[in-house]
Amino acid sequence: MAETTSPVRPRAERPLSPHLQIYRPMLTMMMSIVHRITGAGLYFGTLLLAWWLLAAASGPNAYAKFEWFIGSIIGQLLLLGYLWALIHHTLGGIRHLIWDTGRGFGPQEREWLTAASLIASLALTVIIALVGYLFMGGAR
Repeated sequence: MAETTSPVRPRAERPLSPHLQIYRPMLTMMMSIVHRITGAGLYFGTLLLAWWLLAAASGPNAYAKFEWFIGSIIGQLLLLGYLWALIHHTLGGIRHLIWDTGRGFGPQEREWLTAASLIASLALTVIIALVGYLFMGGAR
């Protein structure tokens, strides 16, 4: 009978796949990680939206409990974080849509788009939060 085993290859002296220790952290790499984190944050933040809708449908007592929580410091921070995650994730998606057209892949363009989406997400979050704050009557 003929032997059917394949020959043994010598072990490679290099990593088989790139590792984070090899790469110098770049803004595009960090924003890719943040994009994934904001996606997960949106998943959990949507539970707040569901709670709000359920509380509104359940009556005044349930809505008062929701209003108390969302009016607390923790609730306000969660709401602000959810707002930023939503805006940042959306702008990151637009950046990827631009890349899908084959544009913006030059080193300067890539870094500019990434920095612009980060700065714009922070700026839009502050603007929308301030408008919401003023629209709701400011400090109570």
